[in-house]
Amino acid sequence: MSEASIHQLIARLVPEGSHVLDLGCGDGALLEHLMRERKCTGYGIEIDDANVLACVRRGVNVLQLNLHQGLKAFQDQSFDVVLQIDTLQHLRNAEIMLRETVRVGRMGIVAFPNFAHWPNRLQVLRGRMPVTRRLPYQWYDTPNIRVGTYEDFEVLARKNGLKILDAFGSQNGQEVRWLPNVRASTAVFKLQR
Repeated sequence: MSEASIHQLIARLVPEGSHVLDLGCGDGALLEHLMRERKCTGYGIEIDDANVLACVRRGVNVLQLNLHQGLKAFQDQSFDVVLQIDTLQHLRNAEIMLRETVRVGRMGIVAFPNFAHWPNRLQVLRGRMPVTRRLPYQWYDTPNIRVGTYEDFEVLARKNGLKILDAFGSQNGQEVRWLPNVRASTAVFKLQR
């Protein structure tokens, strides 16, 4: 899925004028998009030096923090929306960060590669770990420290007492609402406590 496609899908979930915290914001492209198209304000959190510099060049407020240390610096409900777009699968403390997302924000939006997408299942049936456009790494050099599915995330959200406000899959920039666990390469959830 192209970066612009996911930005469009996520932007539709973010209320106009929201104060946003983007966890693992990368080069700041999504937050820049939200600032320009949805009149949002906010901050990105990023650890990588090159990405922090890219954020600054885009005019995006960025804090260089390690998400493995949590979000203790932020008070409850200090943001309207907290984003975790392609971040959750990189975190050792994924469940804690999910709870922190809805503590710090009135609403959380989480998106991650859906490991249950049918091409992934087919590759596993053939005895191999999936390598796709959405999961482009070999098993031995992936930055993803965990894989999950659309349905796994629903269970995790319920376990943590979170309310799912909206959920869908995304495939080739299009929303997938019918059988997203099988038909979508990306899972997207809008949550609150």
